[in-house]
Amino acid sequence: MDRRYFIKSTAFLLAGLTIPTGLSCGKKNMKFKISLAEWSLHRMLYSGEIDHLDFCVITRNEFGLDAVEYVNSFFFDKAKDISYLKEMKKRAQDHGVSSLLIMCDNEGYLGDPDPKARKLAVENHYKWMEAAKFLGCHSIRVNAQSEGSYEEQIDLASDGLRMLTEFGEDLGINTIVENHGGLSSNGKWLVSVMEKVDHPMCGTLPDFGNFRIENDNWYDRYIGMKELMPYAKAVSAKSHSFDPKGKEINTDFFKMINIVLASGYTGYIGIEYEGNEVDEMQGVHLTKELLEDVRRSSSLS
Repeated sequence: MDRRYFIKSTAFLLAGLTIPTGLSCGKKNMKFKISLAEWSLHRMLYSGEIDHLDFCVITRNEFGLDAVEYVNSFFFDKAKDISYLKEMKKRAQDHGVSSLLIMCDNEGYLGDPDPKARKLAVENHYKWMEAAKFLGCHSIRVNAQSEGSYEEQIDLASDGLRMLTEFGEDLGINTIVENHGGLSSNGKWLVSVMEKVDHPMCGTLPDFGNFRIENDNWYDRYIGMKELMPYAKAVSAKSHSFDPKGKEINTDFFKMINIVLASGYTGYIGIEYEGNEVDEMQGVHLTKELLEDVRRSSSLS
């Protein structure tokens, strides 16, 4: 596996796509740190081309990064499998990779209008809280899905989030919400949810690109980031497509990262490549190179 990715990396360099090496030196002078979200490699993971257990190895050896954000879909039946979690933890430690969070999907609506279903959804996340604690993560990322009117969904989502946050408080694990479609992609709505939960361990994971509420109804991504950053405990640098100069065509990364830094955020910014115009490995490299270009810019806050 390592040899195969070394060969791919070498091919990348021969093709003229130089990978900056700034990550390994002068860390104390960095304006922000870069991590890798596992979803960036979702097609290769689902196809079996790579294995979830190799994610940390690939993160370090292929991309030179030292922190990861897991996705529960790729070890969905392993949340309580201690031997499997031990192997995950060992591989991360062996390669000097920090486990930051677990992105959790398919465990029910935390804002379900049915109180029993909402409670079950909350309890379905408990095992991921415990797995996150075991792996050394600081958070799990959840979705604030609900149904009903604008105000009703604030009440329902905040109720489920509050219950889950109180469980996580005892473990020292944060509950963080991504703008991930529906009303959660409306910055004002998600801020209202955060205000209603009113707990220091419940926050947001602002994503550069996930501001489509439904169909062609988009929330302004820059306004949304400004609104969500005061609650942020993680940040996702979503990328899809690049122009010939290596800039993301949908999002101004310089503008976005200035918003992130102006908020006082000091954590990792996670690469989350989701495009299909280049393969996933190249997409991660391109996103990393763009983030490093931004980081070197003297115009950053």
